[in-house]
Amino acid sequence: MAFLSDTLARVKPSPTIAVTNKARELKEAGRDVIGLGAGEPDFDTPANIKAAAIAAIEAGKTKYTAVDGIPELKKAICAKFERENGLSYKPSQITVSSGGKQVLYNALVATLNPGDEVIIPAPYWVSYPDMVLLAGGTPVFVEGPMQTGYKITGAELEAAITPKTKWFIFNSPSNPSGAAYSREELKEITDVLMRHPQVWVMSDDMYEHLCFGDFEFVTPAQVEPGLYDRTLTCNGVSKAYAMTGWRIGYAGGPESLIKAMGKVQSQSTSNPCSISQYAAVEALSGPQDYIAESCKAFERRRDLVVAALNTCPGISCPTPEGAFYVYPSIAGCIGKTSAAGTKITDDEAFAAALLEEANVAVVFGAAFGLSPNFRISYATSDAALTEACARIKAFCEGLK
Repeated sequence: MAFLSDTLARVKPSPTIAVTNKARELKEAGRDVIGLGAGEPDFDTPANIKAAAIAAIEAGKTKYTAVDGIPELKKAICAKFERENGLSYKPSQITVSSGGKQVLYNALVATLNPGDEVIIPAPYWVSYPDMVLLAGGTPVFVEGPMQTGYKITGAELEAAITPKTKWFIFNSPSNPSGAAYSREELKEITDVLMRHPQVWVMSDDMYEHLCFGDFEFVTPAQVEPGLYDRTLTCNGVSKAYAMTGWRIGYAGGPESLIKAMGKVQSQSTSNPCSISQYAAVEALSGPQDYIAESCKAFERRRDLVVAALNTCPGISCPTPEGAFYVYPSIAGCIGKTSAAGTKITDDEAFAAALLEEANVAVVFGAAFGLSPNFRISYATSDAALTEACARIKAFCEGLK
């Protein structure tokens, strides 16, 4: 009898974490590696949020809290959804977890049975399919190629829906592509979902505040109120407020689902960190100036990286609408050989050779379900991005 579970054998470790760890190890060994793998803002958490956390510590807010969030935070989340998304939730419809990932995982564990299908547009965040597999479900992928802006159409979604479909996972702006759906594009998607009442919607809005230019963010239940009773609208403070390490994610949805998710959490992690919860209250309720300032910096970095990558032989990089990623195609590099003699057979070989020969760490596209591509996180300094892009260009120029 095997000791490890069969379920564990169905999943793989996170490739993005693996790339980040590899880059860290090489740096510690003395290599001049520029890591572009981590999806983490390089800015510090705003001072008012840190001050709120310190005040909570000094006030002794260090005990267990309610399993799925303190009342103050649930109230702040309700206000945020009403203020920014036009969605009305009661505190009993809100759950708070240790990061956005736990929110999604709790929902999948609470609802999936063997044979249930979950539709996931590709390219996708690496954790979506593995969380579905861990929860006993079956991921079903719908590709959104570069030619369509890494987005899927309503017709493509409808073709993937079967009687076994339980969830549709929607992420806009997207990790890894930065692609975001306009109101019109999302309406096409929600019209399809209205025709299939057995399909629930899991909307991952983690990059909501990182939209560029005049792009208007919208979320499914906002575009189509008819989906309100079967939509879990997920978000968190990690990206918008540079609070990745604080580990606070949240969601609003039907009370029955929220209660079931709380049951899962009560038997796994129990409550999120008490101090982080009080910090999140300040993040959502305090001054919001930080968001516009950081968004402006990310937009500048996006433009820098897109322009630089499009000068690299064999690379084509579209301009994303949001988040802090680009997802360039390397179709023009496949089949070539690097200056050091590495055959570029696929995007994984490209990323490995780029790290070994140019000291730039990126995540290969196959990890996100769409090749031949790679993902760059431009949530780092302009200087590091400029140097990294110069190295990538030199590497590509050396391909024969």
